[in-house]
Amino acid sequence: MTDGIIVVILVVVLFFGIRSSIKHFARKGGCCGGSDYKPKKKKLSKVLYKKIFQVDGMQCEHCKRRVEEAINDISGVAGIVNLKKGELTISYEADVEDEVIMEKLEQRGYSVTGVRY
Repeated sequence: MTDGIIVVILVVVLFFGIRSSIKHFARKGGCCGGSDYKPKKKKLSKVLYKKIFQVDGMQCEHCKRRVEEAINDISGVAGIVNLKKGELTISYEADVEDEVIMEKLEQRGYSVTGVRY
């Protein structure tokens, strides 16, 4: 009887482990939390230039939302994340130092590994 209970418990644990792994690798589950919350898209009145930041540590949709929200909180810039490439494209309507962007990202646990125009 106890062997049967142990087997049932192991099967249930294995089922949920496999299911969450499949969701994670299909990018449908959150690696660091997750929700249906989506930050507002920020519209700039006039885009002066764009930069692309290579960001390390983004792994899921929750990470994407956290990064976009952090950047969109900065006055004069708007950001969009390409999760597959690990890139953050920032549009500028005012001059904002790269250090300000990097500091916001580092505060949330991400690191910038490169910047290009």
